[in-house]
Parts: sequence; structure tokens; C-alpha cells
Amino acid sequence: MITRLLKPHLLKTLGGYGGEPIELRLADGTNRTFGRGLRPVTVTIHNDAFYRKFAMGGDMGLGESYMDGDWSADDLPRLLASALKARDTLPLDTSLSMLINATRDAWHWTRKNTRVGAKRNIEAHYDLSNPFFATFLDRSMTYSCGYFAHENASLESAQEAKLKRLADKLQIRPGMNILEIGCGWGSFALLLAREYGCQVKGVTLSRRQHDLARERVAEAGLGNRIDIALEDFRDTTGQFDRIVSVEMFEALGYENWGVFFSKCHDLLAPNGTIGLQVITIPDHRFAHYRKHCDWLQRYIFPGSLLGSIHHMTGAMIERTPLLVHHLEDIGVHYERTLLMWRDRFFKNLASVRGLGFDDRFIRMWDYYLAVCAAAFGTRTLSTVQLVLTRPCNLELAGIPARQERAA
Repeated sequence: MITRLLKPHLLKTLGGYGGEPIELRLADGTNRTFGRGLRPVTVTIHNDAFYRKFAMGGDMGLGESYMDGDWSADDLPRLLASALKARDTLPLDTSLSMLINATRDAWHWTRKNTRVGAKRNIEAHYDLSNPFFATFLDRSMTYSCGYFAHENASLESAQEAKLKRLADKLQIRPGMNILEIGCGWGSFALLLAREYGCQVKGVTLSRRQHDLARERVAEAGLGNRIDIALEDFRDTTGQFDRIVSVEMFEALGYENWGVFFSKCHDLLAPNGTIGLQVITIPDHRFAHYRKHCDWLQRYIFPGSLLGSIHHMTGAMIERTPLLVHHLEDIGVHYERTLLMWRDRFFKNLASVRGLGFDDRFIRMWDYYLAVCAAAFGTRTLSTVQLVLTRPCNLELAGIPARQERAA
């Protein structure tokens, strides 16, 4: 009954859609076309439950309906990019959908990143299966935005270029003692030890990442240079010449941003520097975003919160004297990274299914990779590399620290 009422209402509302053309193939065999342009994306409605879920759930309902197999598209990333560019003409985030999604917002607030909660949230995503992540990541198992130095760059070379770009910004030298917060499967730690001659401590909350990273370190014969610890960064001790963290900041939660910067400051050597790579949301959207649970937070990254340059630096200066020495936006490279991951994912679907993942999970992962590619492709989201240091650190400017004259 609800579906019969909502279907004509939603179709009428879609008549005002101002994005690239969509050819909507309805379950009853009829077609409708919305938007403007010459090359439509074809969307097929397999189940009329789509209308109810979309009308009542907004963007959350759209993603859930895709997971349930209610609809499909012949070019999902392009469809979602078009929707993001024309979101002002789509019936998303209505008063009804925000009311209905209030329970999801409440659920999200229960996923705080306390020591127990952070481990639970990390395990929910990163402990899915190491072989699963290997189906779409490059051989280094690097799970973050690459840097494509030229048009024909491979995924492997883009990931290595990204890591080296951050390392070079930090002026890393042989013999330095480096802490990596959120070391993943160890690709950056291995690079820093092997090619830069550093001592590295990597910390992660994922048991499966920890175990595989240690195996890879042993296989590389670098056990004397790299220590991989199953440890919350809040419990880390010592002093480090450099601290690096690549796309881990998003897992902190707003309440822990100041804690993170304060801890990094305490662990940093006097002339040390910090290198971060962080996924960001535009500052003007952050206040609304922070209040509501979106599809990615509900199904992919529980407890997560993307960064905002303004609010990140605000949390930093509230708790520390750290300053931003350098910032580079590399978000333009993330769309290509994600599309490559998605292509590899589909090429290895047989392996994904062989690992026990069902069709609903596959559609969920497809939607995740596609909606993220669309978000970065439209600059709805971005990624930055930040270099932080304390005042009076002249070494980053190429000025050696002044040596006290002998008496």
C-alpha cells in the first residue's frame, strides 16, 4: 500500500531532476527518461520496493535498495556522480527521510571510538578477510589514495609514488626512528625500512592486518628494523623523529581529534615532523555531516568521521603548538584509484564468492566503491597530505639546527 502511494509521488519528483539523463526502466516494462543530455545512464527497477526505500530513506535508502537488488545501473559510478552534481534536484535528505534515519544516527553515536569501541569498529571492516582485500588491492596491499604521476601509471606504481611523496615531504633520512599509526598490512613500514633505512614501529587495531604485516616483515628479512604492534596509539610510548599516518584519521571520531594531535605531539622528537594523509569533506558541509549517519558509516566504516581542514586544524591548535608546514590536495587521484579497485574486484568475483561472501555483500561493496569514486570525481570529497611540525623547526626549510658553540 505504501509503495503504491509513493511510486507516483517519487516519479513525479524525479521529473525535476536536472542532472545528466537517466533512462528508468520500470518493473512493469515501461520506461521514463529524466534529466538533460544525449548519453543516458540506464537504471533498471527490479522490485517496486525501491520507491518506498528511496522515498523514505533518501540517500541511505538508495544504497540499501541497491544492496537488496531492487535496482541496477549500466554505469553505477557515472550515475552516482551525476546524482551528486545535481543533488539539489533530487529528493534526498527530506524531512521524512531524516526522521526515519534518526535511528541510524542514534546507532552511529553508539559506535564511539573508546579503546574497546575503536577495536570493534576497525575489526568490522579491516578484519573481513585478508584474502578478500587481496582480490582488489595492489600487491603491496596499500588501501588508500594513490598518486598517478602520469597517464599510464599502474596502481602499484601510484601507491608507491604516494608513499614516497609523503616520505620525501618529511625529509626522511637513514637511521630515523619512525612511528606509523594505522600501519595496515605494512606497505609503508616496509618501504621506509627497505628504501629509506629507518627503524619503524607500526601500530594497528586489526588482528588480521597485524598478523599479515608481521609475516611480510619476516619474509622481507626486516624484522630487525620493523616492529608491528597490535596496539592503540593512545597507549604508545617512546620518542620518534617522524610520525606518519595514512588515512587512519577518519577512524578516530571527532571526540578523539584533540587526543590524537596531543599524543602525536608528546611522542614527537624536538625537531620532529608529522605526515598525515586524510580524507576530507568540505568545511561548509561538516556541521551537517557530523550530525547524521550516512550509508558509508552505517555499512562500511562504523564509527568513522571524515576530516575537515578547518575543524582538524582547530582541534590541533586547541591542544598543541603544532602548525601546518605543508598541505597538498591529492583527491583528484582517488577517483582513478577507486575505479581500479572496482575493476579488480569484479575481475576476481569468483574468488570473492569462494571466500563465502554473498550477492548482497558484493552489491554493497560495488556500491561503496562506486559512490566513493563518484564523490572524489565530483570533488564532493577529497584527500590531503599534511606536514605538521612545531614552531622554530628550521630543518624543514633546509636550515640545519644551530649548534651550540663549545665553551
